[in-house]
Amino acid sequence: MTAAAPTRAPSASASVSRGALLVAALVVVLAGLCLVSIAYGALRVPVGDVARTLFGDPPTTRIDHVVWSVRVPRTILGIAAGAALGLSGAVMQAITRNPLADPGILGVSAGATFAIVLAVGSLGVGSLYGYIWFGFAGALAAGAVVYALGGLGRSGSTPVKLALAGVAVTAMLNSFTNGIVLTDPEALNRYRFWSAGSLAGQDAGVVKQVLPFLVVGAILALACAPALNSLALGDDVAAALGRRIAWVRFAAAAAITLLTGGAVAVIGPVVFVGLVVPHMARILARAAGIGPDQRWLLPLSALLASCLLLAADLAGRLIARPVEIQAGVLVAVIGGPFFIALVRRRRLAEV
Repeated sequence: MTAAAPTRAPSASASVSRGALLVAALVVVLAGLCLVSIAYGALRVPVGDVARTLFGDPPTTRIDHVVWSVRVPRTILGIAAGAALGLSGAVMQAITRNPLADPGILGVSAGATFAIVLAVGSLGVGSLYGYIWFGFAGALAAGAVVYALGGLGRSGSTPVKLALAGVAVTAMLNSFTNGIVLTDPEALNRYRFWSAGSLAGQDAGVVKQVLPFLVVGAILALACAPALNSLALGDDVAAALGRRIAWVRFAAAAAITLLTGGAVAVIGPVVFVGLVVPHMARILARAAGIGPDQRWLLPLSALLASCLLLAADLAGRLIARPVEIQAGVLVAVIGGPFFIALVRRRRLAEV
């Protein structure tokens, strides 16, 4: 009998072509969602009027105001915050080699939440322009504390120690937050809306303030992709390949802090995006024959997360018009069953 010819692995150029095609397809989907997000809401704006307004010839002053002052900033914020949460989740799962890891494990979300509640409840900060910086500072401080605690000991920082430190800091900060909220009605009212996660009520000024931090975090996360591929082989192999393990973990933690802290400070702690989207990216990458290459998984996670958050925000505007359902609620409704099915049907190996 003649032996079957061995199947050849796809070439590097074929993988690049497939990855580029997949990214391009997601960009097209995201562009379509952006157009629909600008057109639909409590006031429906025809797509033709949206196009004329965007290119400088608005049909009416009202449509011009709705498009540029409300819908465009909201859509840009959805893209940026979604990409930030998706990227931070993918980096978190790669650096910890834990497929169930979530950005909140480093205490970043808890740090931002505590700082915002503290600013509103104890310091009397009433405007978003004021407490957004407290939220971001709280996220940075919590991330730094977790990294410092995880680095104690002769062995330095390890994925397990970072995770344990993150859980401890998160529990402590959540108890402080609950203590402030339960004793201050104003802080409780603000916290209830903010904690649900929403893109509503943010203008172009807020987007301009938070966007630089998200861009820096995204660049830092994407720059870590080759090193994350090495870390997937184990610390010893990565060190043998010339990777500076401590520096890679520090850079990854900084990226997670910037991305998650910036997004949470503006839209609230939206759950499941950073947890589920990286798994969706791996499924698409595997179907396209790309493999577990972080150089593709990170941008795919960013694009998928932006699509998910925009779709959830749009659905929240349309389901209960003229009122809205917060995007964070719908993301949880979408992400919860997906993640349960993922855990039940797939064997989650280490990333």
